[in-house]
This record gives sequence, structure tokens and C-alpha cells, in this order.
Amino acid sequence: MNELVPGGNLPLPGGAVTVRVPGPFDVSALVTDDGGKVRGDGDFVFYNQPAAPGAALRGDALTVEPARLRTGATRVTVAVSPAEPGTALGNLPSPTLHVTDAAGRPLARFTPPRPRQETVLLLAELYRRGDRWKLRALGQGYADGLAGLARDFGVDVMDDTPAPVPGSAGAGGPGRRSGPLDGGVHRPAHATTPAPTAVPAARRPAGSGLPGPPAAVQPALDPDGFAALVNSARASAGSPPVSLDPRLVSAARAHAVAMAASGRLGVESRDGVSVYQRVVGAGYAYLTVGEHLVSGPRTTAEFVAYCLRTDGPRRTLRDPAFTHAGVAHVHDGPTGDTYWTALWARPLTPDGQAGAAAAVTDLTNRERARAGLPPLAADPLLTAAAQAHSADMVARDFYAHTAPGGSRPWDRAAAAGSTRRSIGENIACGQRSPAEVVEGWMNSPGHRANILKPGFTHLGVGFAGGGRAGTYWTQLFGG
Repeated sequence: MNELVPGGNLPLPGGAVTVRVPGPFDVSALVTDDGGKVRGDGDFVFYNQPAAPGAALRGDALTVEPARLRTGATRVTVAVSPAEPGTALGNLPSPTLHVTDAAGRPLARFTPPRPRQETVLLLAELYRRGDRWKLRALGQGYADGLAGLARDFGVDVMDDTPAPVPGSAGAGGPGRRSGPLDGGVHRPAHATTPAPTAVPAARRPAGSGLPGPPAAVQPALDPDGFAALVNSARASAGSPPVSLDPRLVSAARAHAVAMAASGRLGVESRDGVSVYQRVVGAGYAYLTVGEHLVSGPRTTAEFVAYCLRTDGPRRTLRDPAFTHAGVAHVHDGPTGDTYWTALWARPLTPDGQAGAAAAVTDLTNRERARAGLPPLAADPLLTAAAQAHSADMVARDFYAHTAPGGSRPWDRAAAAGSTRRSIGENIACGQRSPAEVVEGWMNSPGHRANILKPGFTHLGVGFAGGGRAGTYWTQLFGG
């Protein structure tokens, strides 16, 4: 087996190759062409988008079949980042890349120099030379995380994990993958089409059973005919129309102005405010929310046309869960580009919130049934504690099982009046729907263990929107 050093390379055999990075890391990969550019969302492989043509991520192992990569792909770059948000790689063991062939035989191993303050590290790249593929060891890190990664790949990247908050710990990401008290789901970044530049629409919790949009739209909210364009596209997909909401328009404009002032796209602008916080700050409490953040198009028609050309934005534009929208663009800032923010949302109602929580419970019990376990009963006291924790994470801008005041899951359950002897908790942020959040939890060993623990008999579910990373979910188990 070859021990590689930075810059070292190795010819690869034909067929599939697997690279594995054991330890407290998230593995991701970018599929690019000779120019080092991703072509769109589908070229980014990560924890919650674990497959692309020719590339599949299973836990800490990425398998690449070069012959099955999308047309034009000549390089697959492998990156790692800490599984816990806000952690520097220097605080973790050095990541070691293990490379095996299709039969599982070891080919190479690479351990880069120990990182320090870097939060993202490029470990290796698989690249084509003529009709053969080779692997090159890299070891290049970024102290500024995915933003630095974006500059090198010529794309804009959205980091869906919450910004680090002092004292926070993850339970993503889209949260973090570990035991019963470190659980959660996180969604790593999405890369986007270089031109127009875009941050793809985020995935947020979907709901049902809510009232439809208001019938009337004030013409001043829509001087360029945005609603007519998008509702025509939605009608062709069988989705109901959206209505422009002045609160969403206000939030969209504030975010577009902030992006233009800094000359960069991002869910969180340099003033430290995320687009989701702007939505709630404008007075719109949401059950589900999504966004398009784009630079490049000069007119509303061009912007809508871009959204319809690209798979992820097109799904969001047509999503039947949304009932309201808001859009704004600003031509300003150091780059002279036009910055767009489009927001899509459905309002929060008591029935909608109860329906989403019930859906999480139902999906959880389906997983238990598959494992031959009895269902969990909904517990109003655990529900109150779970809801309070989700709301607290949004209100106090943290993401952890331990609240800033020191309370732990069992403390919160007891404070709500619960006398359950055994308590467990899963948390997550940024997921779009009950199905997505439960799927993420089931793909993580620590959270899966909570869901399938035979000793648990009851469950409470809470979620709240408007935080730095969007919507925050909590499952509180009792036995």
C-alpha cells in the first residue's frame, strides 16, 4: 500500500474506487470539469445529497465510478469538515484518507500535516489524464471554511450548518452525527451554477392543511410581473398560485441590499443576519420557507428563466407547499452586479404546526415498526419541552442540547412536569419537511439509536422557524 505525501499521485485501476475518512468528520465531494467548475447542484455530493452520477457517499466512505460520472466530468475533489459545527480541524485528530479498489483491496493512505484553524480541508482529487484516472494527495485547508472553498472553485457556496455560537454543540446539515445527546441532522453546503451565480433554494420543513393565499395582490408589490411569471410556471406543474406578501418583499429587499453591499451571495450576510431571521423580523412567522439568492440576471424575466432552467430552484419555485412569495433585486455594491432575493413561504398556524409534529411522530413510528418495536405515544409534556427548546434555540441563537443557562434534556422534561425516568433527545436544523428530518436522523447512528431504543415509550416533537439556520427541530423521548 502506498503512503502518499501532499502532491503525491497514484494511478488508479479500472472500475470503482472508494475513499474513506474515519473519525468525527463529514466527507463531501465536488464533481468538476477541466476548468475546475461545478456545473450545478447535482455536482456536489454530501451528507444529505449522498449521490450523483458515478459518485455515492455512505457514511464516511465515498465510492467513485469514473466511467459513470456525468458527461464532461474530469475531476472529483474530496473534502472533509468537522461533524460538529464551529469546530476547528486542529482540535480533532488529523483526518486520514484510505483508498481501496472495487474489491476492497487497499491502494493508498494519506494523512496531511495536522491542520490548525482550518474548518474545511481538501484531502485529495481523482482526475483524468488521457484515458486513465489518477489520485493526487492535496491537504489544502481553508480557515474561512466554505467561502474559501467557493473562491477556488469559482462558485458560491451556502453553508447550511449554523454559524458557530459560543458554547454551542451540535446534535447537520444538512445536525451532527453522534450519540443520544449529540444528535441532530446537518446539511452541508450546496454548490451552484457559476453563471448566473446562485445559492440554491434551501430545503425547509413542509406543512399541510393551511389556508390558501390572499386573492388580491397590491400592484406596487409586483411592478415587473413576477407573480404572473411564477404562477404560470406553477400552474404548468399543477401547483396552486402564490400571492406576493409585503412582509416577504420587505425581507427580500433587506437581504438583497445586504448582499449587494458586501458584494457576495449568502444565506447569512456580513451584517450577521440570515435571510430566515429577516423573514420573521418582518413579521412573517412561517411553517415552511425557501429562498433563491442569485446574482447576474438583469430583469425579472431573466431571473425566473434562470430558476426554471436549474433543477433545485425549479423545484422550489413549483413547490405546492408554498402559498406566499416576495422578491427584490438591487443593482449596487462593489461588484456592480444585480443581487436577487426571492422568498417562498407558508404561514405558521396552530393546525399546521400540530400537523407537522404529528407527521414526525408517525414517520418515527413507521421506522420502529420496521424494526419490530412498538410505537411511541405522543406525550403532551414532552411536546411542551421539545417545543420550548426549539423556540429557545431560535430566540437565543444557539444550537445545542445544553442551553446557555445549563439546562439539559432531562432538566427541560422535568420542568415541563414529566416524570419519565429515561430521557433522550435528537435535534436538527434546516430540514424542509418531517420526512427529510426523520430520514436524516435515521441516517445517523446516534439519532437512529434514540428512535429505535426499545426502552422509550413516549415522544414529544417541537420545531420553530426564524433562526440563523432556518427551522430548528427537537425530538424528546421518554421511557
